[in-house]
Amino acid sequence: MNTMDRLQTHGDTTEASAGSDLADTITIGELARETGVTLRAIRFYQSKGLLAPHRSGSARMFSQGDRARLVLILQGKRLGFTLTEIREMLAACVRGSSNALSITRQKCIEQITLLERQRRDIDGAIAELRRIYTEMFEASDASPRVRSSASRKA
Repeated sequence: MNTMDRLQTHGDTTEASAGSDLADTITIGELARETGVTLRAIRFYQSKGLLAPHRSGSARMFSQGDRARLVLILQGKRLGFTLTEIREMLAACVRGSSNALSITRQKCIEQITLLERQRRDIDGAIAELRRIYTEMFEASDASPRVRSSASRKA
């Protein structure tokens, strides 16, 4: 079974896991350790329908396809896409049998533009905070001198 067959897992059960050995599955804790994602985040992605582990008793068991989907979800989040956009990209990945997020040229340009605007906003916020900090530092640096010269006059 290839990675894209495994990526088709979403819904209540994982169709791709049906023919797989349990040896091909991992627990939520193992998936969290492998990917550096919290258990809470994995459960959140599951609640949003982006991951669909099967259950073995009370344990969530994730296929290698679920792991591949999580890697793509994390890539999409790192690139600043919303979960709705990531869901659409994952669906396009399955249709196109690709192991990468399906991003159009136009969507790529739009995202670059959005991120550049956010970077300008962040740079502006940092500059403003530095100015405020400098003013506070200068004010606190000046106040001991004012106090000490006032105490000498008394």
